[in-house]
Amino acid sequence: MFSSIDDVIERFAKNNYIASRRIATVMYLATSLRKPVLVEGPAGVGKTDLAKVLAASLGNELIRLQCYEGLDEGKALYEWEYAKQLLYTQILKDKISEVLTGARGLKEAVDRIAKEDEVFFSERFVLPRPLLKAISSDRQCVLLIDEIDKSDSEFEAFLLELLSDFQISVPELGTLKAKHIPLVVLTSNNAREMSDALKRRCLHLYIDFPSREQELEIIKLKVPEAAKKLADEVVTVVQSLRKLDLKKTPGISETLDWVKALTLLNVESLDQELVNETLDTIVKYEGDVRKAQEELKDYVRRVRARRGTEAAGSSDKDLLN
Repeated sequence: MFSSIDDVIERFAKNNYIASRRIATVMYLATSLRKPVLVEGPAGVGKTDLAKVLAASLGNELIRLQCYEGLDEGKALYEWEYAKQLLYTQILKDKISEVLTGARGLKEAVDRIAKEDEVFFSERFVLPRPLLKAISSDRQCVLLIDEIDKSDSEFEAFLLELLSDFQISVPELGTLKAKHIPLVVLTSNNAREMSDALKRRCLHLYIDFPSREQELEIIKLKVPEAAKKLADEVVTVVQSLRKLDLKKTPGISETLDWVKALTLLNVESLDQELVNETLDTIVKYEGDVRKAQEELKDYVRRVRARRGTEAAGSSDKDLLN
């Protein structure tokens, strides 16, 4: 476990994650108190990476449950390997015949077979899904329940029991308790409001888009080969785009993708043509692209006015230089 908040910051930094003191405090408390963490915020700000880095920093296995509409407890907990059961039945059919030898009537035959239920309904035929894997792990793991807001409220209600008792009931096997209570990180993009009951069981952490300085630090850490001037211009543009009413606001992941793409193209500074050619890297919808292009035109005019470069005949390619 972590020895202090500073220890969290240091270990996360070794795994290429810049943790603010607020993030580090929540993660320190969560691991010390063994409470789940509900991490909310817009898409692309590093919520999933937080769970991955937590696991890496502690040397724990990461078990991920990706939520989606229609997810039920059966798909999240376990499934029976019916094909394997059938195979065993075929292999052991001679033994089954011996069990049924001398049975008088159908009822007695069924009763004899029923006594052997534990042979075919045992853990060897259970195919564990993420939740069962997490509580049956031989050592503590990090359980990531990703995009919980995409699941139904019924599944959320089911999770409440798991997060309270860390045990599940399998009708054929009984109650299975966690060997080691996992460290649980739930993420939400705020597609729907989480219930008060779920929030009460969790520590809460909201991760917003980073400040300009933070984003530059992230680029420096994640894409150290990027030119400093390019990183500065990209962050300026992205921070400007986030103020627009876009269907999908570019997150940190889009910023990094754009910087990586431009660095791959050996670009050291932006110009209008280059921005238009690579804009799809950070803006994902056609309507957003048009809004972004208009914003960039205004941005160019502001830059020129500030730098006094509105000389007659100046080229649009000068805009971010």
